[in-house]
Amino acid sequence: MTRTVPTRHPGTPRGVPGLRPFALALGIRRPDTARWRALGESLLVADPAMDELAAWMCEAGTATTRPLFDQALATGIDSVPDAPEPLVAFFRRMETPPEWVDPDMLRRGAQIYRMGGADGLYLARDVSFLGGYLASGFNRTLLRTGALEKGPAARFAETLRWAMDVSGEDAMARFGPGYRSTLRVRLIHSLVRRHLLDRPDWRTEDWGLPINQTDMAATLVGALLAPFVGGMAMGMLPSRADLDAAAHLTRYVGWLIGVEERWLPTGFRDGVRILYHCLTAIMNPDETSRRLAVPLARDPLGWSYPNMARLRGQFARAQHLSLATAFLGPRSVHRLGLWPFMPPWYPLLRLPVNLMRSAAARFAPGGRARAAARGRRQQQRFLELLTGPSATHQL
Repeated sequence: MTRTVPTRHPGTPRGVPGLRPFALALGIRRPDTARWRALGESLLVADPAMDELAAWMCEAGTATTRPLFDQALATGIDSVPDAPEPLVAFFRRMETPPEWVDPDMLRRGAQIYRMGGADGLYLARDVSFLGGYLASGFNRTLLRTGALEKGPAARFAETLRWAMDVSGEDAMARFGPGYRSTLRVRLIHSLVRRHLLDRPDWRTEDWGLPINQTDMAATLVGALLAPFVGGMAMGMLPSRADLDAAAHLTRYVGWLIGVEERWLPTGFRDGVRILYHCLTAIMNPDETSRRLAVPLARDPLGWSYPNMARLRGQFARAQHLSLATAFLGPRSVHRLGLWPFMPPWYPLLRLPVNLMRSAAARFAPGGRARAAARGRRQQQRFLELLTGPSATHQL
């Protein structure tokens, strides 16, 4: 008998490190019975539209179909002569944004991401990305797609490039870098899903589908909205309108990447609700958590420092562990196989700096534009630190 909920779905909601107090402050409670079952059932839901397109591309031959996909992605489906029907059907939908999309909100949302600067990326790395390894169900996908062989820096750099693509100026306009990058990631997800389902060691009834709706929703909101939660604790204080604009950008990015409407945030509070509910269903650290987290924690020792590499590597490792411990908590850090306590010295040092910069961005003439430009420069430098200047993605 086929299960409607995989065995990885727990009987009751689990604890969520770091996020629970913030969720309670917003009046968000644990998922009710219907929501809880939907979270379990969504482990068996993938991305039918892209999966159908990917199946056609593979059957027709990717050597022929991938260039057609890339051309439609870059210049539109109308630019593809005699485009095959599966490609037309998919791109007609993608090139027609939902009625709720507000271009001004998208631009404002992207700007607030750039204003977060390096600290916003640190939170994404040390809280969302590292903390995501506590979800062992998703780790099985990562380990079977070469996450250990690729290395933590390369994997995070790929995620960072995508995040910088979607948060660029007018990046989410049709055929813009964020639009193209997101749909390219969506295709890769589908090809990975297809590959893993063909493996004899993939247990769908236990683990659900690879890159399913529950995991995708948690990853999306965790990557794009969760850093704002930590940022507020570090003195980055966007307005309510800014937070809702960031959620609007997340909503549209999620729509493009194949997340169902019911898991897309309608505002910042709703985004926190989605993240909190998803995490109560997927937090279950095991040995895979340590296998992935320990190399990531050590990674700063090998970054591309221009000078004093050993000293700067040790400092950066302590800095990022400080962030992780402050927001994930010593218990979760210990479960990840890392040093169980590091004083939260970095968040405390950054608090007054970020408070002053937030005030300047909000009240000084031209403050937002200057903060966004400064923040993007910091983000670019951090990407170069991970990959080296010659490997930096052209934004």
